Amino acid sequence: MKAFTLTMRSMLERAEMLFPNKEIVSRTAAQIFRYTYTDFAKRTRRLSSSLQALGVQRGDRVATFAWNDHRHLEAYFGIPCMGAVLHTVNIRLPDDHIAFILNHAEDRFLLFDETLLPIIERIQHKLTTIEGFILMTDKETLPPSSLEPLYSYEQLITDGNPSFEYPIDLDENSPAGMCYTSATTGNPKGVIYTHRGIYLHSLCIGLADTLGLSERDAVMPIVPMFHVNAWGLPFAAVWFGSKQVLPGPAPTPELLLNLIAEEQVTIAAGVPTVWTAALKVMEQKPFDLSKVRALVCGGSAAPRSIIEAFEYKYGIPFYHAYGLTETSPLVTVAKVKSYQEDLPKDELLDLRSTQGLLVPGLEMKIVGQNGEVAWDGQEMGELLLRGPWIADEYYKDERTNDFFQDGWFNTGDIAVINSEGYLKLVDRSKDLVKSGGEWISSVDLENHLMAHPAIFEACVVGIPHEKWAERPLAFVVLKDPVNHPVSKDEIVHFLSQNFAKWWIPDDVVFLTEIPKTSVGKFLKRQLREQYQEHYSPVAE
Repeated sequence: MKAFTLTMRSMLERAEMLFPNKEIVSRTAAQIFRYTYTDFAKRTRRLSSSLQALGVQRGDRVATFAWNDHRHLEAYFGIPCMGAVLHTVNIRLPDDHIAFILNHAEDRFLLFDETLLPIIERIQHKLTTIEGFILMTDKETLPPSSLEPLYSYEQLITDGNPSFEYPIDLDENSPAGMCYTSATTGNPKGVIYTHRGIYLHSLCIGLADTLGLSERDAVMPIVPMFHVNAWGLPFAAVWFGSKQVLPGPAPTPELLLNLIAEEQVTIAAGVPTVWTAALKVMEQKPFDLSKVRALVCGGSAAPRSIIEAFEYKYGIPFYHAYGLTETSPLVTVAKVKSYQEDLPKDELLDLRSTQGLLVPGLEMKIVGQNGEVAWDGQEMGELLLRGPWIADEYYKDERTNDFFQDGWFNTGDIAVINSEGYLKLVDRSKDLVKSGGEWISSVDLENHLMAHPAIFEACVVGIPHEKWAERPLAFVVLKDPVNHPVSKDEIVHFLSQNFAKWWIPDDVVFLTEIPKTSVGKFLKRQLREQYQEHYSPVAE
């Protein structure tokens, strides 16, 4: 059989040919914009031809700094299909990290939303490789700006060729995209995605036992398109001809819920903090979410209480998934096997609150102190992965040697696995609390805390302790501290019903908000640094 090259060109062409009238709904800063896959494909080709006219060649990096909208989606295909590399940049990073990322990737052009213009103007003097700035805006004229040269995205689309032909001789192993992941220390690390990796990862998203994405779906990626390619959903949705709903700049929980209802969204994906905030709004106001067949949660462990609320209070299927920037990201999905469907509610929730089953196409092993761990749900080890959409190095970064060894990616996640193959993350290796020589899972404590009816968010970190080396410290945000206050003693008692005494945090700190990373994960490093003296004798 003659080899067929797995590139993104064929994904775009399939949507263009078979689903010309399917709709893409995009919220921008000024409007709700609707168009079809026919129009999308023409604008995407126009973008590619205009970038080529500006001098973009195969292998060149072109950066995007944008929200989830139709222009960003056009860049998702227009840049890699011409042979260049789509570099999505996290808009929520500090200025110095944004400048580092753009320079380290050696991006030649930067496409960005008008709402983000002040950030780019602030850092322009630090950028060493950018040859031109392309403003994505609904306005007909460019605003005054110090950026030079500054191009209008819409003018480039107007000037471009709607029949631009994509090369058919691209190497499927050539870079199609890249994204940077935050490091515990030092600068962010770059990850390359190949055409082949994106192609196969998108195919996996369509499998019935993963997310089952199809032409019948209306897909809304809430997870940002600048974060691990919105978990690959835009790529797969175009290929399969799914309706897409792109929520645009700074969406609120109520706006997201309204879009889901009004556009009859069937599948939406976001991090736990998104779904926690959505539940809070849903308690106050009804929304018609009857078309939803799947809410997907990833990025960090979903509290059992969130899963229970969506599944049993609102009757909405809620799927826990797991992955990382280095894994494109899909690794596992927590779906119940056919013969487990009649299990008692508590056992079903136990399964759904794990990270789930390894998706087809990947291989894993969990390695502890004595080799691979037993499948008993108890023995801990570090999760290692390999497969066609798993990265094999960091881009021009010596830290590659720390994470990629003998063909395996060392995730840094500590996990257990049960006899049925359900993976459960115990913690990040750096977040496990080691107290008196014994390990304590901050994730288990957090999930249980967030099951308390009065608690909105909870985070647990290990703090230095003179006697025990480390002790857990809990940080709690209450839903309504005025009308429904909760004391430290009540929280300790709540935990003591499910955990051994030595697992219970020695103290509880009440906050108005838990600091978060740029993609909504708890910023534990900041809390550890801020409260590192909390258990010191002087502090006590």
